[in-house]
Amino acid sequence: MLQPRLRLPLRPLVSGAVRQSLLQLTAARAYSSRVRSRVVTTADGSSAPVANKYELGGMRTYKPRTPGLRHLKRPINDHLWKGRPFLPLTYPKKGHGKGGRNNTGVITVRHRGGGHKRRIRTVDFMRKTPGPHLVERIEYDPGRSAHIALLTEEATGRKSYIVAADGMRAGDVVQSYRAGIPKDLLESMGGVIDPGILASKTCWRGNCLPVHMIPVGTVVYNLGSRADGGAVFCRSAGTHATIVSKEEETRDDGTKVMTGRYVTVRLQSGEIRKVSKDACATIGVSSNIMHQYRQLGKAGRSRWLNIRPTVRGLAMNAFEHPHGGGRGKSKGNRHPVSPWGTPAKGGYKTRRKSNVNKWVVTPRVRNMGKRRNKKTA
Repeated sequence: MLQPRLRLPLRPLVSGAVRQSLLQLTAARAYSSRVRSRVVTTADGSSAPVANKYELGGMRTYKPRTPGLRHLKRPINDHLWKGRPFLPLTYPKKGHGKGGRNNTGVITVRHRGGGHKRRIRTVDFMRKTPGPHLVERIEYDPGRSAHIALLTEEATGRKSYIVAADGMRAGDVVQSYRAGIPKDLLESMGGVIDPGILASKTCWRGNCLPVHMIPVGTVVYNLGSRADGGAVFCRSAGTHATIVSKEEETRDDGTKVMTGRYVTVRLQSGEIRKVSKDACATIGVSSNIMHQYRQLGKAGRSRWLNIRPTVRGLAMNAFEHPHGGGRGKSKGNRHPVSPWGTPAKGGYKTRRKSNVNKWVVTPRVRNMGKRRNKKTA
């Protein structure tokens, strides 16, 4: 005969308020344990945060729960705005602009197409509006690798987007000095422009200045080329240029005055070039400096970014590529070329300069032809 199952004593019932307090206490203990695990005490007694094992070197990795997460590596950008952009400064990107086609529908840029819906952010590369501007927030921009900052002009409340500098955060105040030195700043210097004092008061991260106002050796981004134009260099993530030299002369009182029309800058590629002394430049380094170390993790993420697959020419048919066709892996003993037959290696230059390959008949060439005819006769 089966014996009846013994009943365990029930837990005493607790009220809702007590249960809520217990849950809060448990959550507080869990949070404190997480915080203690990420803080270490140094030799001098101060505490310093310790990075998570998935957040090393400024990059965030993920536990490989799926194949797409195994190789995924993304920059840590927890300060970015989580909501939608400021819609009056955006417009939708539709039509042929996403497929790499020109106005007649012919593909001129390969490996483009698809992707998530986007809205183009109107970014101010001129920075001609003077006065202080408050940084409302830092946002992600799907149209560029760097982040953008939403500014609010303190005088009028007008909003605008600029390319954010590395380290710029919400609450910062930036200005543009392209319209000239403000009157109050000039009066604070005693009515005379002192280059040292001027640099200490204007050369701050995110401020836009004419290049001749920036000291030599300063790192800048969003660099212009012409006096009346906007930024054209160093606009992508983590890029910057360095002011190398200025055409100046020293007066008897020790002050330096610009005498030339150009300022020499060095780009990240090592190129040394001259720009107009009134061209714009923003102090600092372009934001999202860890962008180049990211790993997408899976092919689908490339398709989200409007990037289509790249197929090797060796894997194509003969009518699709010069390397295509044949039995097995064979390109027919041909040197590497592009789909249009242009050599892909060996220093072949595709940029044609003035009259490089133009055949010019010289007297020496005529005489060589006459000698050849005499030998054959």
